[in-house]
Formats: sequence, structure tokens, C-alpha cells
Amino acid sequence: MVSLQLFTPLVLCAYCNVFSASAWSVNNFLMTGPKAFLAYSSSVQLGAQSGIAECKHQFAWDRWNCPESALQLSTHNGLRSATRETSFVHAISSAGVMYTLTRNCSMGDLDNCGCDDSRNGKIGGRGWIWGGCSDNVDFGERISKQYVDALETGQDSRAAVNLHNNEAGRMAVKATMKRICKCHGMSESCSVQTCWLQLSEFREIGNYLKLKHDHAQKLEMDKRRMRAGNSADNRGAIAEAFSTTARTELIYLEDSPDYCVKNASLGFLGTEGRECLQNGDNLSQWEKRSCRRLCHECGLKVEERRTEIISSCNCKFQWCCTVNCEQCTQVVTKHYCSRRERSNPHNKRRRHH
Repeated sequence: MVSLQLFTPLVLCAYCNVFSASAWSVNNFLMTGPKAFLAYSSSVQLGAQSGIAECKHQFAWDRWNCPESALQLSTHNGLRSATRETSFVHAISSAGVMYTLTRNCSMGDLDNCGCDDSRNGKIGGRGWIWGGCSDNVDFGERISKQYVDALETGQDSRAAVNLHNNEAGRMAVKATMKRICKCHGMSESCSVQTCWLQLSEFREIGNYLKLKHDHAQKLEMDKRRMRAGNSADNRGAIAEAFSTTARTELIYLEDSPDYCVKNASLGFLGTEGRECLQNGDNLSQWEKRSCRRLCHECGLKVEERRTEIISSCNCKFQWCCTVNCEQCTQVVTKHYCSRRERSNPHNKRRRHH
């Protein structure tokens, strides 16, 4: 059995169900044995971590901020949420795994894998041909699908939705790739260009999927056919619901809960105590409205707190060979959502009189 100690606790919560000996033998992910498994699983781990980090970045100033409770990707043990937010978790995690596998492949970090040169020498367009070292997204897509989709063992509509969103995440990696070109010709005349496809920065993929999240489609199922309990009817209802849904779009089944309020059973802490932004340079409109969104619209007030930060400053190099620094104190003002104080009706009457 492959040891689960390979994975950090954060990734373990999402991937622990795959890496048992039984799952390994049944799915038969890799035909080249434990050595290749370990090489790929390291990329899977890093990819999952990058997806989680991107999720936290994209939702840092939202009421739902990608908490740890949201990172369970499979429907194991009855954890079967299929909200708009979990659609993003599935997509960005799948994209992160594919992205890292693709990048590591093109960099030569993985055995038996390298650049995609399948189109090299072919005419790509007017004035340019395919060449160079295109990132091997087909490899990243194939291995990512074997790892991530294997987590979904269910046969119901929620499992189908999760698999769809996994696929949408992988397609986002392809959709954001960039064509990079190099000029050729006398005196750099650029009469001919050699071009190849390269991965975008992962932040661009996160931004792309955040827009897909904002416009995610709620899937309406034929509940009468689902309640019938017949597996053929279930499959038919699922297929019918998916027939009008593009593979690139995120979908969900359930409306989101009220993220303003703490819900221990779902693992949501609410917005009380959350930091928000009021002032600062280069803030987006979304960030500038975070106090209204997290505090005021959730029935909370904005509390200003000032803290002192001590850091090294005015450092000077002394010959030879030390650096002497002063200790500087800086007062930083931050804003947090806090509960409103309930007014005493007796005090109101007293002030009135």
C-alpha cells in the first residue's frame, strides 16, 4: 500500500480516498509501477495545493472564502454538497492538477514525457508555422483525469455534476493557453514565424473560472423520474439535464446557504470576525465594497482596530561583514466585522425624558 504520509493534511482531505491499495489496483492508474506513481503523485499534490491557494485568493473578500470544510472533493461518507461554490472547488482543483502535470512534463521533470511536437512543421496560419516546444496539455489532461475523476465513485446526479465541473476546470487550462511566436528572416524581417502553445499564469485560469462561477448554471433535474428509483430513469434524467449544458460551463444543483451565519454542521464560520477593506491603494471595486458585503449586509458593524507592527528598518552594511538595523514601529489600521451592540430600551426612554 502506498503511504498516505506523502500528502499534507490539506490535500489529504481531498485525495485520501484515491490512494488506498484497492483504489490503486481497481483504477490501475499507471502501468509503470510505484516509481512513476510517486513521481506523478508529487505533481498531483502540488497541483491540488495551487488550486486551493487560488480558491482562497479568488474568494478572499467574499462571504464564502474557500474554508477548509469546502475541500472535500469526493461524495464519500455522504458529503454530497453540489452548490455554486463547490463547483468552483472541483474546477480549480482539477485545473491545478492538470496545470502542474503539464508544466512538469514540458520541463522534463517526468519520465517518458516532454514537449508536444505533434504539429511541428505544419502551417498554422498566414505567415507562421508550428514549431518550438508546446506545453503537453494532452498528457496533463489524461493523468489529471485519472487521478481526480477517480475520487467520484457515485452514480447519481451529484457525482455527474462533480465530474462535469472537473472537466470544465481542465478545459479552462486549454482555453487560456497562449500562442508564443519567434520571428525568422533576413535582418529580423519576420517574414516567417515559428509558434507554439504555452500555459498562461495560473492566476489567469483562476480569473477565468471565477467568471464561470459567477455565471454558473443551476441544473434542473426531473425529480419525478429521479424519485422513481429506477437506475435507467436516473441515468435518463441526468442525460436529459446535461444535454443543454456546455462542457465549459460550471453547474450546480443546490442553492448556497447563508454564508453570513455560522453553521457548525456545514463548517462555515460566518462573517463575524472577518477582516474587510476600506482604504488602500490599488483596491478593486470588489475589495472596496468588502466591508459592506461582509459586515453591513450581514447585520454586523465595522470595527476599527489599530495594531503596532515592529520590523527591521534603516539597515546598513558594516564592513566586514554585518548588517545593523534599527527597530521601527508602524501603526496599522485594520477593519473587522463585529456584532452590533443591542441597545437597552430603558436607556432610550431615559434619554428621551
